[in-house]
Amino acid sequence: MIHDAFEDFAASLTPMTALMGLDLGEKTIGVAVSDRMRGVASPLETVRRKKFTLDSSRLLELIAEREIGGVILGLPKNMDGSEGPRCQSTRAFARNMMRLTEIPIGFWDERLSTVAAEKALLEADTTRKRRGQVIDHVAAGYILQGALDRLRFL
Repeated sequence: MIHDAFEDFAASLTPMTALMGLDLGEKTIGVAVSDRMRGVASPLETVRRKKFTLDSSRLLELIAEREIGGVILGLPKNMDGSEGPRCQSTRAFARNMMRLTEIPIGFWDERLSTVAAEKALLEADTTRKRRGQVIDHVAAGYILQGALDRLRFL
């Protein structure tokens, strides 16, 4: 089920299950996962987008392997808080995923997550080539960590 309100998403989660965070891009999907205590987000991998059936197949494999209890999609709002075409695309992705899995799907405002991820990688003196390889799943980690931090206060 898709939850627009984060509080509704949180209420629908099964206790002691990990969460998955996704940073949806046009060419890639950054994937991060949490521990079962939902304390720490860890970047996992970047899925190269091909078509939805192949992309969702890989995500469903990870959901099963990691016993994921909910998925957080980064919602790429405009800086003024409005939603544009990228948000519509993210919501369409969520609707398509909902047809394939019963786990709750929620959204997290991802404004500046990629900027924060790139800054952290620059501070870690990561090469340009390596940054290109990991930026998407590091950004997914930032998105998921923000949601995990919010969950602690609900």
